[in-house]
Amino acid sequence: MKIAILCGGKGTRLQERTESIPKPLIEIGGMPILWHIMKIYSHYGFNDFVLLLGYKGHKIKEYFVEGDSWRRHDFTLTTGGGRDPNVRIECHHRDAEDWRITFVDTGLETNTGGRIKKAQRYMDDDDTFMVTYGDGVADIDLDALLQTHRQHGRLATVTAVTPLNQFGIMRVDEVGAVRAFVEKPRMTDWVNGGFFVFEHDVFKYLEEDSVLEREPLERLAQDGQIVAYKHTGFWNCMDTYKDAVALDTLWNSRQARWKLWDD
Repeated sequence: MKIAILCGGKGTRLQERTESIPKPLIEIGGMPILWHIMKIYSHYGFNDFVLLLGYKGHKIKEYFVEGDSWRRHDFTLTTGGGRDPNVRIECHHRDAEDWRITFVDTGLETNTGGRIKKAQRYMDDDDTFMVTYGDGVADIDLDALLQTHRQHGRLATVTAVTPLNQFGIMRVDEVGAVRAFVEKPRMTDWVNGGFFVFEHDVFKYLEEDSVLEREPLERLAQDGQIVAYKHTGFWNCMDTYKDAVALDTLWNSRQARWKLWDD
């Protein structure tokens, strides 16, 4: 099964880090967050990755193709129209990883849905595939996610999460008296946590200028073709420098709940 990871955004809220490298290469515990995400999938036996590149995508290629810790077998895909500019490699880490990776240059300004659309030719026809963002980690049970998807039989499944609120809240009574302060409580509404499962027909909902989170997901919802998998465990996305520091601290203190794999 193919796993597509959105790696093309500019990471503007992490500009102090992303001036020189793309967001997915920001390190958590000495390894890129992209590596952590791929390890989550690999733990469940999913090792065939399609990396949807954009901003500084060549840096991600270099990490795998030129990195000293990887043993590689490189080859390019060919089509009837000639050589494909995108590259597929097999990466074998000296310690554990045994990954097959396809790098797809989806453009600098392409939106999330468009990036997935541009990868259509690299997905197996009539097959289920997974998609996630290149900045989020979770202790998600991918087997249960996939089972949920197969049981409901629709085109799409999105992982729903309830993250901690960004701000602390005040509880105020009817006359304006503050009765309590609650520091960053967990949200009561569900939000999109990534970790999608899609059937191949989802490409009919995508255009090369689509924002996945807008019209495609909205149309899938209107057509009754998307179901939420509710994940109540750990989930966090690296949206800001503060998020990166927090994840790094969790890893270094051996409290990284997304680390499902053995060393």
